[in-house]
Amino acid sequence: MDMLTNNARAFRHRAAARSDEFGRLADGQSPQALFITCSDSRVIPSLITDARPGELFELRTAGNIIPEHAPGRHSSEAATVEYAVEVLGVTDIVVCGHSHCGAVGAMVRREDLSAVPAVRGWLESTSPPPLFTDTSGPAVAEAVQDHVVRQLRRLRDYPCVARRAEEGRLSLHGWFYEIDTGSVLVHRPYDGMFLPL
Repeated sequence: MDMLTNNARAFRHRAAARSDEFGRLADGQSPQALFITCSDSRVIPSLITDARPGELFELRTAGNIIPEHAPGRHSSEAATVEYAVEVLGVTDIVVCGHSHCGAVGAMVRREDLSAVPAVRGWLESTSPPPLFTDTSGPAVAEAVQDHVVRQLRRLRDYPCVARRAEEGRLSLHGWFYEIDTGSVLVHRPYDGMFLPL
């Protein structure tokens, strides 16, 4: 923690060298995309996309799970999606899954999560992945990709997303990030495959 504290303490000096940029950020934000990904510390959206401050609006959840739209039921995830679409007017939403995902891996392997009931409940809130007899890395990667597509379907049930997409003002994208190689694959809806960007 000392290293993080020292870096935070020194950040104002680094920011001072970019005072024009940070001054503009204080006037407001207009990100192009909402980037939805896992809470995993190895997945850093601005590192993957080389985005500058103010260019990405981020939503990070365990397993990049989007709750089903339910009128009258409020959640931080639904509020973030609604704010990004209705207030900030993002033109793109990216749902990015990743290799070596502990959340999807736990679902695929049907792990006993009784010691972490909040985690178990959160993972159970999404549809279960296909049952794989092989639970190796490639099977988990395939399950993560399937999971990304299911989260995109859930997003399309949000009225603000559906309306903006129908108007041609919002595009949805499914990505799969490989932690060990840095490769990013994108979902091609016309053939259901994930291919290199």
